Amino acid sequence: MKIGVTSQNLRTITGHASKARSFLMYESTMGQAFHPIESLELPMEMSIHAWNKRGDHPLLALDYLITGPCGKGFINQMKQYGVKVKTTDETDPQVAVKALLAAVVPWAAKPV
Repeated sequence: MKIGVTSQNLRTITGHASKARSFLMYESTMGQAFHPIESLELPMEMSIHAWNKRGDHPLLALDYLITGPCGKGFINQMKQYGVKVKTTDETDPQVAVKALLAAVVPWAAKPV
């Protein structure tokens, strides 16, 4: 399972996901805890807000995207691509990923 977290400063969860260009990426595999895999820095034209919908987009490979506040339009747009968006008031990315995994895959709620 691939999980992205909007993080403009690469430390805390931030909102405005449609215009976000910096993401922390995590992965969880069957029977294993989650672990960070990379950070993702997109050019301005690849924010979901600016993306021309042509070609592949790295966020569309996610199963979940965790973000701070965002609009319903963004949530619905990502849903069309098969990405589930979870909004949170949490600011710590690992706490939010752990909470998400505990809700959807209880065995994977421990960080490596």
